[in-house]
Amino acid sequence: MDKDAIFNKIADLVADEFDVDRSKITGDLNFKNDLDADSIDFVEFVLDLEDTFNAEISDEDAEKLNTINEAVDYVMSYQS
Repeated sequence: MDKDAIFNKIADLVADEFDVDRSKITGDLNFKNDLDADSIDFVEFVLDLEDTFNAEISDEDAEKLNTINEAVDYVMSYQS
């Protein structure tokens, strides 16, 4: 899966999970600052990421995911 496809899947997840207009989602969107995601929201999002990409994301790695681009890069590295 290429980077654009991963971005689009993650953007769709964010739009659904955080009730955000899909057209307003950019790579530099910050989960905590821009979406006001609390810890429960973020954990649910990480679980959705794991299910969508068949990946296992450690708590330590999840803490490093602050933006959409960081999540895309993480999934890209996981697939390599």
